[in-house]
Amino acid sequence: MSETNNEAASVTFDGVRKVYLDDFVAVNGFDATIEDGEFITVVGPSGSGKSTLLRMIAGLEDITDGDIRIGDDSIRGVEPQDRGIAMVFQNYALYPHMTVRKNMAYGLKLTTDLSDDEIERRVSETAEMMGIEDQLDDKPANLSGGQQQRVATGRAIVRDPKIFLMDEPLSNLDAKLKVHMRTELQRLQEDLGTTTIYVTHDQHEALTMSDRIIVLDGGELQQFAPPDEVYNEPANRFVADFIGSPAMNFFDVELNGTALVSDGFTYDVPPAIVETILETDATSGLELGIRPEDIAYDATGDNTISAVVDVVEVAGSDNFVYVDIDGTECRVRVPGGVKPAVGEQTQIAFDPADVHLFDVRTGKNLLVDGSDGQPVPESETEEAEEAA
Repeated sequence: MSETNNEAASVTFDGVRKVYLDDFVAVNGFDATIEDGEFITVVGPSGSGKSTLLRMIAGLEDITDGDIRIGDDSIRGVEPQDRGIAMVFQNYALYPHMTVRKNMAYGLKLTTDLSDDEIERRVSETAEMMGIEDQLDDKPANLSGGQQQRVATGRAIVRDPKIFLMDEPLSNLDAKLKVHMRTELQRLQEDLGTTTIYVTHDQHEALTMSDRIIVLDGGELQQFAPPDEVYNEPANRFVADFIGSPAMNFFDVELNGTALVSDGFTYDVPPAIVETILETDATSGLELGIRPEDIAYDATGDNTISAVVDVVEVAGSDNFVYVDIDGTECRVRVPGGVKPAVGEQTQIAFDPADVHLFDVRTGKNLLVDGSDGQPVPESETEEAEEAA
């Protein structure tokens, strides 16, 4: 048995691979470093390897190849209880026959040499922190979903771990309570300063809670960057499509002179973008991406695109207008007071600075530099403009 350790720790993944017996590759060549005290969310579609990654850290799954280190120490061959981690599960995993007090204390009794008095002190302090001090003698069946979530989180906190692992802990809560608990978890993590790895399928949680986001697809890392970078500078087409609601609009285009030409429109672009396309030799295999909120509705002036209103979704402070551009659907986010009639003819426009451009062959965003989603350096943009 061991004492708990409240020091935050880094987590390093070095070529981590997980293959199951049927040769299914769940995680493939994963490399990343999570810094001390960071709040990291892991997102991706079902089957992308999110929970598998978490379970390998926890010791619930073996690592097929590569290594995971907590601090400077490899966790391969280390028993789960000796890794300095605490995990919060989606279904809370509370013992139904135990009171809240016993549920929170059970892990400490099994894995540490702490005295009964010290365990009781930790449980009482954590229960007060989580706002469940009045439920300590209740059993899980008598608690609401939000209270059960607090108990599960409190059970992790009392262990004073180096790392919190959270596997979709809010997915069973209703929308209003989920927002409240999301704020609570952020506050707790900031207060405790414990390295936290949080798996979620909810991209809104990822964008609002994280220091950085890991985006997975097919067991492979697509991007690892701060939320605003993942949203505004997606590394590839997958990230651009997966992050954002409503999703980004995409149009098949070709470069013709200084314009991107689609079936339904011609869009002039600056010399720097033209130069970037020519350098990649992807002139005929391109997709233009633009987010709904970056499109101006009922626009005037040059470089506008003709469209017809197809559907209007009233959503309160914002509305979503679906327009048809020569057979291609385009989503436009507009203020709540804008409610056009179906069939209305309109013009839309967007700033070239908001455009994303993807190579169809590789999926890479041509307007960012490297797979980490960094924008093209300003000096390179200036050089391209001068060359053009």
